Amino acid sequence: MTTDLPEDAVDTAERLTRLARDAVDDAEAAAYRDRRDRLLADHGFVARVREGDDTLVCYPAEWVDDDGTVRLAEVEDTDRAVEVSLSGPGEQGDYEDAAARNADLVERVRDEHGDVHGDNAAAFADFMNNHYARPMDAAGDREREEFLAEFFPRNAWPSDDQRAVVEESLDLVFAVADDE
Repeated sequence: MTTDLPEDAVDTAERLTRLARDAVDDAEAAAYRDRRDRLLADHGFVARVREGDDTLVCYPAEWVDDDGTVRLAEVEDTDRAVEVSLSGPGEQGDYEDAAARNADLVERVRDEHGDVHGDNAAAFADFMNNHYARPMDAAGDREREEFLAEFFPRNAWPSDDQRAVVEESLDLVFAVADDE
């Protein structure tokens, strides 16, 4: 058992947690959680999602009782636990990396598919930068639906042309990212 959880395992656990949350059926969600739990168990950790602040917490397995209760009072070094916010802005470096990635995707969508799709991609980039500090191509169904239902109509001031093709524009963002 390792004492530290590798960064790539944390990233994968976060991705699997997001996929489980965005899954369309219970079996799919359970499969993602199962993969996450096996991955973390291989490193001697267990996952909990703290609903109050929407945070994935990876605890060393020895801190957790058989009934799933985490015994933090008996832990001397709580820094071994890893916390990852599942919503809201991330750390400054995360924001800067996501914003740079999103700017590149917007430019590519605009160059390859025109200004209307480029403007929609720019609105989606603003949403993902400011609300999630994540690249657009990492957005799940939940973020996409939130953008379409709430952010786009209220904050993007879209033209009729933009409104008519916004879902296609989002598909183009993912297609451009996949072409890399």
